[in-house]
This record gives sequence, structure tokens and C-alpha cells, in this order.
Amino acid sequence: MTAWMLRTETSSAHPTSAQRRAAARGVGTSARERGASRVPGGGALRVPGVLVGAVALAMLACGGGVAHGAGGDGGFGAAAGHGAHDAPVGATSTLGAGGAGDPSRRDDVVTAGGSSWMRASGVFSPPGSFVPSDALTYDTRLVPAGARVEITEFADPSGTRVEARLRGLVPGRAYGMHVHTSPCGADPAAAGPHYQHRPAATADPVNEVWLDFRADESGDGGAKARQDWAFREAGARSVIIHDRQGGAGERAACFTVPFGPRARG
Repeated sequence: MTAWMLRTETSSAHPTSAQRRAAARGVGTSARERGASRVPGGGALRVPGVLVGAVALAMLACGGGVAHGAGGDGGFGAAAGHGAHDAPVGATSTLGAGGAGDPSRRDDVVTAGGSSWMRASGVFSPPGSFVPSDALTYDTRLVPAGARVEITEFADPSGTRVEARLRGLVPGRAYGMHVHTSPCGADPAAAGPHYQHRPAATADPVNEVWLDFRADESGDGGAKARQDWAFREAGARSVIIHDRQGGAGERAACFTVPFGPRARG
């Protein structure tokens, strides 16, 4: 989905004839580029994965962030200023497509020590669509098929930060959004109730994760939430978009997200 300026890739083990001629002429890689290689076409540098992960968590711990580059697949475009919710340049260990064969889905995770960063993104489609999706829209008037969602989570000993970014919604409309307990299903009720840090009789943004937002004139929207607690293992598994803000509302769409503790590096 999103294209990063630095990528972990493996270069070809066999140089091309042009490369061999360049080497013969003494046109080598400069000392400052040793340990990394150029992307074909003069693009960004490739960096070994072990360095990528280290840079990711170091910058996240300092609250660093960078702009996303617009990918050829129409991923989220350049949007700076998201702080620790955005991965630094090249700061993902890409897990690739997830879910039940959803080709639109992308999950990225970086873990180190007591901190972790996760990003999941997908494209909404109605239940039962020919192309399966982990992002389901139950009301295409509010969340059109083809709308996009990206959820990031950063967890460290001080707590949990969650950010939602969406594209392709109804311009100017207000939406409610919360973390729920179970994965999405064809039935909107499949996602279960709101995730609560401590079971309570009432819903509130201190004990739950609320991400209410209003779409702008382009149909894009987003929200952030920060809590001083962590998700329980397997306790939070989706986000639901509601037709109105606050603690309740009809379920307009759902996206399955792997929140919670994960293996530490």
C-alpha cells in the first residue's frame, strides 16, 4: 500500500553487463554508500533489515516521524506531522497481506525491547464481495466500497497510542469509531462490544479507545487516542466505524486489526 523512502530488499547476486563495465571503468559505490545499495532507476537506498528495525524503534522512542510517500497503488499520500504514529523512513518489518486472502491488506510490525509499532491498512468492500477483504462496509452510503483505512498502534511501558486515517468517505460527515473485541464478520455484530480496559457498565473514552472524527471536504479523516494502559492479548481485534459520534451508533463498517501484545525483539 504505502511506499517508504527506504526499503529492505535483496539485490541481485549477479551483476549486469553494464555494472561490470562500470566497475571496469572504476565507477564504484562511494564509501558513504557502502552497506546499502541503490534502487534501480536512481531511487532510494536499500538498507539491511536489521538496521531498519533498530532505526524504527529508536526514532519512535524519541517521538520521531516522517511523511509517507504516495505509492503507485494509491496508498496514503504524503502527510507529515503524525509523530510516533508514523514509522520512520524504512521502519517497517513487512508481514505482507493478511487475513483470509485479502489482497488489499497490508500489515507491518516493528518490535524491540519493551516497545512495538504496528500498522494495518486495507480497502473496504461489502461482505461477500468477489475479492475478499478484512475491511467490510455494511452501509456503502456512509463508507463507500473502495474507501481506505489505516490503523497504527505504538505501545511502550508508558501506554498505548492508536491512530486512524481514512480516505474516500462522505465529505463533511461526522463518524464515530471505536476499538472492538472481535474480528469483523459478515454480520456487523460479529465484532463484539467495545474493548474496555476494565469492564464497566458505561462506555467512556478513558476506559475505551474512541477515535471519533469528521471527514474533510475531500472525504479524508483521522483521529488519535492515547491511553496509559495496554491491550490484553487477543482482547482487541477490530475497529468499528459508526454512523454517529459518541458511545453508540449503527455499525457502518469494520476493519480487523491485530491489536495487543506481540513478541518482543
